[in-house]
Amino acid sequence: MNKLNFALVGCGRIAKRHSELLGLNEISHARLVAVCDIKPERAASIGSVMHVQHYTDMHEMMRNEKIDVVVVLTESGLHAEQVVALAPYGKHIVVEKPMALSLVDADRMIVACDRAGVKLFVVKQNRFNVPVLKLREALETGRFGKMVMGTVRVRWSRPQNYYDQDAWRGTWALDGGVLANQASHHVDLLEWMLGQPVSVFAMAKTALVNIEAEDTATVLLRFADGAFGIIEATTAVRPKDLEGSISLLGEGGSVVIEGFAVNQMKTWDFVEPLPGDEDILTQYSVNPPNAYGFGHQAYYEHVVDCILNNTQQLVDGLEGRKSLELISAIYESIETGREVVLRFEPKHCRLGERNG
Repeated sequence: MNKLNFALVGCGRIAKRHSELLGLNEISHARLVAVCDIKPERAASIGSVMHVQHYTDMHEMMRNEKIDVVVVLTESGLHAEQVVALAPYGKHIVVEKPMALSLVDADRMIVACDRAGVKLFVVKQNRFNVPVLKLREALETGRFGKMVMGTVRVRWSRPQNYYDQDAWRGTWALDGGVLANQASHHVDLLEWMLGQPVSVFAMAKTALVNIEAEDTATVLLRFADGAFGIIEATTAVRPKDLEGSISLLGEGGSVVIEGFAVNQMKTWDFVEPLPGDEDILTQYSVNPPNAYGFGHQAYYEHVVDCILNNTQQLVDGLEGRKSLELISAIYESIETGREVVLRFEPKHCRLGERNG
């Protein structure tokens, strides 16, 4: 079976994880062939380490290299224009979370890829974490019964020097705050488990850093089946990261997954035990040691399988849009101070807003 040739657009902080997986033969049937960044030193750094050609212009890279899949790892506010510009090359596209900062931009990306006949993948690697998959299995087989509540917590530390590394961090135009950036994976997990909420009410503040957007937020969600959801998200933990977690509570049982990145099974307790339940905490407590970046390896293996074998995508453009719609509704509630009913048209949400 032939290898798929991958190229990276954007060589910032997150690119190290992607480049090592693709460039060090961690993914079967995949290899890194080129990288690009408008900052020459960033492109050259990864290019030299991975022994691949590096560029400062993505169009030059697409014309010069034999590429099957291009991975967009730039600022969130640039994803849409870059995906729309890359789609006509006819190469499949992987884009980091969030796929865009506005629903209009997300729709543009989906349409551009559909017209070009290419697959659009949105990076949601936590869906592939070993304990998360076990939780999803329990949910799909009905072990929870009537759902009561689902909660996600992101308690991480991002001091001022983190935001000062790049001028776009924490801005409305290119990044957003903790909800759009750090907690977007956790928002996606909660919605993946419980479905789209019928309404959200949220509050947020900028507690400890000097940025445009929020570093701390709390969100209450109401689901169609009567279950509640809670999102607690902050980058104002000091002095270091505490947790990234999800818990589901239902009439039939309770599951809690903790760890830094939703990767450690903490509680697995059901009213009606099944054979093997007693081994869950040991077998599914952490991801396998070779799962670099937790779910990223399994995520890329899924991408390769979808392309080579035309299997069903877990997170395509339409699926990625769902969590963006929820995040937009949360920001709308923050700005208006009111409960927001989904589906809705953003009117006050500042995410993706550009001056002038």
